Amino acid sequence: MSLQHLRTFVEVYRQRSISGAARSLGLTQPAVSQHIAALEAAIERDLFTRQPKGVIPTLAGEELAASLGDRLDIAEAALAAARARSSDMTGSVRLIGHGDFLAEVVAPRLLPLLHSGLRISLHTGDREAIRQGLIEGNYDLGLSAYVLADRRLRSARIHEERVYAVAAPRVAARIMAAPDLRRALMAEPVLAYHLERPLVEDWLVENRLPGPPVSPAVVGQDLRCLRSLLMQEFGWTALPGYLCGDLIARGQLAEIIAPVERPVHTYSLVWSPAALRHPRVAFARNALMAGSFP
Repeated sequence: MSLQHLRTFVEVYRQRSISGAARSLGLTQPAVSQHIAALEAAIERDLFTRQPKGVIPTLAGEELAASLGDRLDIAEAALAAARARSSDMTGSVRLIGHGDFLAEVVAPRLLPLLHSGLRISLHTGDREAIRQGLIEGNYDLGLSAYVLADRRLRSARIHEERVYAVAAPRVAARIMAAPDLRRALMAEPVLAYHLERPLVEDWLVENRLPGPPVSPAVVGQDLRCLRSLLMQEFGWTALPGYLCGDLIARGQLAEIIAPVERPVHTYSLVWSPAALRHPRVAFARNALMAGSFP
């Protein structure tokens, strides 16, 4: 029972797919099937049941996966990190994340990776693009402001931001002067990251201001677009502090004072365990996790 066979088993188990595991591991589909067949012969039990689309683990497969847990990933990541420390870093690391977060928070903290000799390729995408891109191996590391619930991915919290309700000073003053804050907010156009208005809803719920769903006047997945419209005195929104703190201090935006509390929004570094087998990716992940993300 070789390490390579176990690695293949873990990837098939996560992907629920022979072809998906083959892409992730850089193997052919026949090679993946041979590895699984060798494991099944060694334990004398079937590990997967083949389906028209993919595979599902048998009881024996579930038991083997539970026994292995993340131990194999942890060991391989440790080896990759050790190799990274003992060699010069070359090659490129592909990062995907929300455009405004990459530009405002991540990019200024990439110098240690660049000075190490790595090349960095930055790509923007929403929550689903980040998830799918990491699973398909199109990117090495993701930076997400939202939980990516997928058993094939791992994540670690890397950053926190207070969320502020903001508008242009005259718009904010009009809202704050109204006798009913909830009604005043509903009377103004709302700008949002997504139709579900995640940041706006977080702020409203935290401040006990629920109301009927309102369709955003503008949806933009780069929050800097929304900020630009706010500064032209159109509507209000909720923004993380890194996008509005300086502008509030300079009087170019104004905070709509939270009656209860400003919510805290968390950001995560996300990766596929298979990606950490590459020393440069393990090195980049560790450097980003250890970096200064106040």
